Formats: sequence, structure tokens, C-alpha cells
Amino acid sequence: MAEHPVTAGRLERIVTEIAEEMAAQTNRGKVADYIPPLARVDPAHFALAVVLPDGTTISAGDCTMRFSIQSVSKVFTLALALGKMGEQMWSRVGREPSGDPFNSIVQLEYERGLPRNPFINAGAIAVTDSILSSYMPKEALGEILQFVRFVAGDEDIAIDPAVARSEQETGFRNIALANFMREFGTIDGPVEQTLGVYFHHCAIAMTARQLAMAGRFLAYDGCLYPGGPRVIAARMARQINTLMLTCGHYDRSGEFAFSVGLPGKSGVGGGILAVAPGQAAIGCWSPGLNRSGNSELGSRALERLAERTGWSVFAPR
Repeated sequence: MAEHPVTAGRLERIVTEIAEEMAAQTNRGKVADYIPPLARVDPAHFALAVVLPDGTTISAGDCTMRFSIQSVSKVFTLALALGKMGEQMWSRVGREPSGDPFNSIVQLEYERGLPRNPFINAGAIAVTDSILSSYMPKEALGEILQFVRFVAGDEDIAIDPAVARSEQETGFRNIALANFMREFGTIDGPVEQTLGVYFHHCAIAMTARQLAMAGRFLAYDGCLYPGGPRVIAARMARQINTLMLTCGHYDRSGEFAFSVGLPGKSGVGGGILAVAPGQAAIGCWSPGLNRSGNSELGSRALERLAERTGWSVFAPR
């Protein structure tokens, strides 16, 4: 637990120190090389941004650089789907950790087309398909992008067309997952339409600060800020936070919960959105990944942040 209250001044020192420590690291992981635009990103980059309840943002590193948020987008599509479908969403996707790689076909076959949770690829594709039940593809993608802009309070967020195109050209495993689920009725619509929207929302590009701002509603029980406009029901915000804690880092979710103790969602672009309930929303980015596809330095940085602030959900209160 933190020795002193985490004032903005103290937090600024902590964030600056962590950025300096990450700059000195030599083991930075490996960038995702199966998506060509991501393979060209310099692994030397690092950014950390923390948004406090009053909107104060404390940041260090490359916080003005945009990166592909990839699977972090699954948090926002899940929030959007829950807001529209409510508890019915859980008939199409489970709520258990996978323990397997994020694109596992074996697990999906074993469980007869029902994805284990909404943060593995199969689950996120099923969530995307549920959004498409109310919209045409172009409208659905527009709704997702507008939702992200709304929660971030920033209209200057867009999809990287080069990344989206590259994912469509190389996403053979995702195509297989979607077709398998279509056979079992988990996906209702045309596979190519669902995947088209899925690939594009994974290609949303943001800065670490924008990502932290976008996660505020999960830190404050579904409201944009304490006492602010409600985005989703408090119950749903807590459900998403629980799944981020237990399933947000694929087959290393248990390790992240053990070492960091915060709800978090990673993406193979190197981004991590983390939530300290009632305290802050955090955006972190470093493109080098560990073997499970999570940011190597991002995970270490968040562990140090949680330790020095006492923000772990398991810390004594």
C-alpha cells in the first residue's frame, strides 16, 4: 500500500520515474510481426498516461504518438454491445479465462463454437456480430468509432486504413474462427461483414492519453467522471472490469492480476488500458510484446505504478 496519499504532484514524480526506468530497459520484447504495419514500429517507444477524477492528466514518454490499439478495442465494443443487448449478450459468449492463446481454434472446437470470453479473438468477433444485428456494416463501424470518441472526449480519433487493410489480408486464423462459429450459430450475419467491422475497429489508432481518457467510464462505475454523464449501467461497468482482470491478458491474465492487481486489457499493438476503480484510468504503450502478446514494458510499468500508488484492487483499504 502507498505510504502517502497519491497527490497529483507525487503521481507526477512516480510516472516520470517509471518512464525513466523503462527507457533504461534492454529486454523490450518483440513487436507483432504478423501484421506488417506493426512490424515496422520502433520498440524503443514508451508512453504512460494517467487520468485522475478531475480530468487532470499526468503523462510521460511518447504520449503524443498514435498506435494501433488492436484488442484494447474489444473493451469498447463489449461496452457498446452490453448497452444495447444487456444480459442477453452472455448467451453468445462466456465469461471464463481461456488459458489458451488469444486465437485458439482448439478451444473453440472443444466448446462447440461458444467463445470462452469476449476478449479472445473469437469472443470479440461474436460481440462485433451482435452489434451488426442492429446496423449495416458501415453504420456499425461508425457507431463503434463514435462511441470511442465520445468516451475519450476527442473527435480526433480515427481508424488506420493501412492497418485495417493489412489485417484483412493476413487474418486467416480469424477467418477460420468466424466460419467455425457461423457453423454453430454463434455468428448470425455474413462472416465477411462481421470480420470487416472487426478488423477495422482493431485498427483504431490512439495516443496513450486518449486511451486513458477513453477508459474513465470504467473507473467511475460507468460514468464519464464522478457525478458525470452515465455511459453504461454501473453493473455493466463492473462486469467489464471483472473480465478485464480475469481475461484481459489472454493466457497471462492470471500473471497480470497477480503482479499488477488492476483490471486491464492489452493489444498486440503494445497498448494497455488499465483501471484503478475510483482512482484513475491509465493508458500505457510500448510495442514490444512478451510471448503471450502483451506489452513487455507496459506490463512492468503498470506493476510498478500499482505498487507505488497502492492502487491494486487487492491492497488494504
